[in-house]
Amino acid sequence: MISNAKLKFARVSAQKARLVADLVRGRQVPEAIEVLTFTQKKSAPMIKKLVESAVANAEQKASRDGDPIDIDDLFIESITVDQGPSLRRFRPRAQGRATRILKKTSHISVVLGER
Repeated sequence: MISNAKLKFARVSAQKARLVADLVRGRQVPEAIEVLTFTQKKSAPMIKKLVESAVANAEQKASRDGDPIDIDDLFIESITVDQGPSLRRFRPRAQGRATRILKKTSHISVVLGER
């Protein structure tokens, strides 16, 4: 494990975010960023920003330790999307009733490794 980054309480359901996470799992970082740039999903910019944050964390860690690091050698070792708490909202319905609307959130975690 070279570096990691986490995004908590992202306003996208875990099921939808996993579709995008599966696209980039195991890829090299430049290739993953390119794929995320052109993916038309709500979670793609979130995950792209998270991968870029993990790269910045790796650079910061390398400069602190005095180790040279090549960004082209980094790859996405693991990316996990877990379900977060749901926001509960209510929608008015007929005859004075109300139904619950669940607005799902997710926790996204990225771990970068070096080849």
